Amino acid sequence: MNFLSQNRCIICQEIIYPDIGWRAIFSKEKEHHVCADCDEKFEKIEGDICRMCSRPFRLLDEQFRDGELCHDCTRWEEDPDWQGFLQKNTSIFLYNDFLKEVMAKYKFRGDYVLAKVFADYFKEVTKGWEADLFVPIPLSEERLYERGFNQAEAILTEAGKMPTDILSRVHTEKQSKKSRLERIHLPQVFQIDSQTNLHGKKVILIDDIYTTGSTLRHAAKLLKQAGADTVWSITLAR
Repeated sequence: MNFLSQNRCIICQEIIYPDIGWRAIFSKEKEHHVCADCDEKFEKIEGDICRMCSRPFRLLDEQFRDGELCHDCTRWEEDPDWQGFLQKNTSIFLYNDFLKEVMAKYKFRGDYVLAKVFADYFKEVTKGWEADLFVPIPLSEERLYERGFNQAEAILTEAGKMPTDILSRVHTEKQSKKSRLERIHLPQVFQIDSQTNLHGKKVILIDDIYTTGSTLRHAAKLLKQAGADTVWSITLAR
């Protein structure tokens, strides 16, 4: 244990003091990237949630719940054009005001080091998960140039996972400005590397925010049609 250690929180820059105790003295101390105060401001998604998209039922009116699914997921799965492609999405946090600000620094102000923060939580949530491929949702060339890096790919890299870049965008208009109905009826927004062999593969997609689920389902549909056995996804926020 290093008693002189003065790691600083990547988010607020406050000093993160080392744990004091016999276990800490005689064991290798884990590197911390976030202080306790910032960690508490992240609202982890827990409890009774939609089994498909991780939407917390406590924040949803009962009329929009269909058993283990939220009404949105029920509509996706009742649509023959979309049913069965995305097996499940796991979101780590609620998209609260604190996370919005952290995400803005990460995505739009190019603060790459925040990938280390999100990678810590990513590793915690996916511990024990098995997959053949981890596929980040790609950015358009324009967005990649603006931001300087793909935020989903950076998290995978910092988490020690090898990103598999087999998807590229063919539709560049921002989906954040579209309604749910407009997103659902978009033409396919991705294309897949024709040399990729996905037969029987278990694939996990990673993206930053789950809103309507349209982006992930477009990707999942393409991967399943290319031979993937199962497609799951994980997002930082819901």
